[in-house]
Amino acid sequence: MATASLTAQVRSDVGKGAARKLRTAGNVPAVIYGHGREPQPLAINTYALERLLEKVSYRTTVIELDLGGTSAKTLIREIQRHPYRKQILHVDFQELVAGERVTVRVPLVFVGVPEGVRTGGGILDQVMHELEISVDPSGIPNHIDVDVSALTIGHSLHVSDVKVPEGVEVLDAQNATVCVCSIPKAVEEPTPEAGAETAAPVEPELIRRAKTDEEGAEGEAAPEGKGEGKGEGKAEAKK
Repeated sequence: MATASLTAQVRSDVGKGAARKLRTAGNVPAVIYGHGREPQPLAINTYALERLLEKVSYRTTVIELDLGGTSAKTLIREIQRHPYRKQILHVDFQELVAGERVTVRVPLVFVGVPEGVRTGGGILDQVMHELEISVDPSGIPNHIDVDVSALTIGHSLHVSDVKVPEGVEVLDAQNATVCVCSIPKAVEEPTPEAGAETAAPVEPELIRRAKTDEEGAEGEAAPEGKGEGKGEGKAEAKK
């Protein structure tokens, strides 16, 4: 179980206006709730909160809140962020009570190289990346290991195959697929069908203008005036 500490200030002013003033002053509005506790508004230093979130996985880390004289063990249940900025807008803390189980989502860590990947050229497809469990707050695991070294091509592991620490109850369906080892799909290039003839390139058609009847007749007749001149010359020579 991972633990961390954080200081919070109890506040009485609530509403959008009060929350806006807190953010302007470098604080994040928050609330703590839990079994037997009325929701209590809090203010947390923005810088301290961001530094904490950089170091721990908040979903599985028990955070001890210093409330100015009292302390409470909590889990962060929700972090509201700005739609397109990195700004944290609000944080919800759930107080933990000894002996009262909590529901958390724990990441899965895949251990080993599958047999199908090592010797068969397969790939490991990770279907699930975390498990939802019920556990005592003192026994929250940071992660759950999944041994995939014996996995061969065409086979898969299910939730029922995952070994969890003692005291942990898995809430996901036992037959849900956690991972599968499969053959990578090859990208096939389209090939022409057998017997298909390749089309010959089409040559451009030459369009010629057909001769008209008048153009043909003019081409066959003697040039106008030349025949008449020659006849007249011969007649004059005979005379």
